[in-house]
Amino acid sequence: MKVWYDACTGKHLRYGIAIAKRLRALGHEVILTTRDHPDTLLLAEHLKEEVITVGKYNPASLISRLRESARRQLLFCKMFEEKPSDVAISHQSVELCRVAFGLGIPSIATHDTPHAEAANRLTMSIIDYLVFSEALPTHHIKGYRIKKLFRFEGVDEVAWIKDFKPTTKYDFERPLIVVRELQTKASYAGGKEDLTRTLTKKLARLGNVLFLSRYKKRSEKGTAVPEEFIDSASLVADADLVISIGGTIAREAALQGTPTIIVPLIGRFHVNDYLAKKGFPILTVSPEKVVKYGKELLGKRRNVKPLLDCLENPVDVIEKIVEEEIKQQ
Repeated sequence: MKVWYDACTGKHLRYGIAIAKRLRALGHEVILTTRDHPDTLLLAEHLKEEVITVGKYNPASLISRLRESARRQLLFCKMFEEKPSDVAISHQSVELCRVAFGLGIPSIATHDTPHAEAANRLTMSIIDYLVFSEALPTHHIKGYRIKKLFRFEGVDEVAWIKDFKPTTKYDFERPLIVVRELQTKASYAGGKEDLTRTLTKKLARLGNVLFLSRYKKRSEKGTAVPEEFIDSASLVADADLVISIGGTIAREAALQGTPTIIVPLIGRFHVNDYLAKKGFPILTVSPEKVVKYGKELLGKRRNVKPLLDCLENPVDVIEKIVEEEIKQQ
């Protein structure tokens, strides 16, 4: 079958590549699309994956978001007008879901962010198959007419961390503390104060702080702000501590045994709490306690392979949907 996957962010791209490798091995044709985004094109190049760039990321204003989304939808319509794909897969790409629905293409979506209200409202009602972690409560899904729900025993990041081997060895001064900036321009973070730069300054007393900026590459005293591309999954595999507001990099780190602290500025993440209960080194603390717990956790890595082996790979679930649900239609 012809499979279309659209990746809007770096996480989506890693997810899409993991899915593409599995489905290609089964003989399916997979088309990977993405948008011009700080986290996508350089990552695709690093992973040596061929992608088709359609549209761009422009969060400057509400009208810029709307305009770029509409433009992407029109470009996708043109791409698939003559020869539509047999199935469309995404991590709730608004544009893919809308175009797939309009063209009658069965759609599979992965989901792990109940707090992403805008994306949820725009996609949930037109998704055919939803794949989500058992960590998530189902009450926020009720009311949407999703054809089938598939829960799995794990988190999304298992898809690319399960068999991951770091491809790059970074030679940063140790102990190495990695801090990821809040994605302030995301719709779900609107109006939230970003404390990551303030925390970075405080953490500098514990070791070498590497600040991964999402936007401006502005250096801070006592910290390093890399301008070149950084493979975050490889970086956190070797870090001594990771600080995040709750995103993908936190789970990539914890799944590889790196102690991770979550600062809940945009609410608690069910998937992070889930990993903590499973025994992974991921802890949610208030901003004022980050340095205290950082000092205690610094460098205390764990062997989490037995725990990781017990988690279900969501790619297995997606393969099953493609092979047993859609292919048989």
